[in-house]
Amino acid sequence: MELNLSKPICFFDLETTGTNVAKDRIVEISILKISPGGNKDHRTWLVNPECEIPAEVVAIHGISNEKVANEPTFKELSKEIYQFIKDSDLAGFNSDRFDIPLLAEEMLRAGIDFDMKTMVSVDVQTIFHKMEQRTLSAAYKFYCDKVLTDAHSAKADTVATYEVLLSQLDRYPELENNIKKLAAFSTYKQNVDFAGFIGLDEEEEEIFTFGKHKGKKVRQVLEDEPGYFGWILNADFPLYTKKVLTQIKLSKLNNKI
Repeated sequence: MELNLSKPICFFDLETTGTNVAKDRIVEISILKISPGGNKDHRTWLVNPECEIPAEVVAIHGISNEKVANEPTFKELSKEIYQFIKDSDLAGFNSDRFDIPLLAEEMLRAGIDFDMKTMVSVDVQTIFHKMEQRTLSAAYKFYCDKVLTDAHSAKADTVATYEVLLSQLDRYPELENNIKKLAAFSTYKQNVDFAGFIGLDEEEEEIFTFGKHKGKKVRQVLEDEPGYFGWILNADFPLYTKKVLTQIKLSKLNNKI
């Protein structure tokens, strides 16, 4: 089984300083780019996060502060990475809820206006959980009959994720070999921002999914309580969430003109 592609797709995995999308940083990124026709280009970068990597995190992925001390920062790598992925769809393992939101934050910090409007994403973990309910190591053993001996290495996890998706397509005839269909199937719920603070209601209008305004239309909240916009911009929300909220506010203002 090979992927049916109309454009390239980039399988990627991050190793990071932690799991907080708004605060933590990338220490390693590996990207496997599959092009229509089957050509593959695999690149891996170590990244200086410009902050301390906690000992408990080093114990998981093995990337120490000393190992990345002389590596380039994400800002220094950002243009190269963006050029590599910008014409592609994205795929990963738990990528919709962690890797893509964190990558977007790093891109925005580096001054790159990262957006998914021309991309779709396939979350292989979601397909796995909908079908079997297990972890990446178990998925690799279950689908590929291989042992993932180097788990929590970005390169090994990236290759394993790609192989698992191919095996899922072989195993489940009801899964269509179409990236947009796989993206739709691997999405738990539709969010406007990556972190899930802004969703869509049944009328396809933006709503808040948290806090005192949960379930309320964003445009109505911004009109009734203008200070809420400023509070979010100054609070510890992901940069991409703030970007989306700003776009909604600007579109609301433009509609009044």
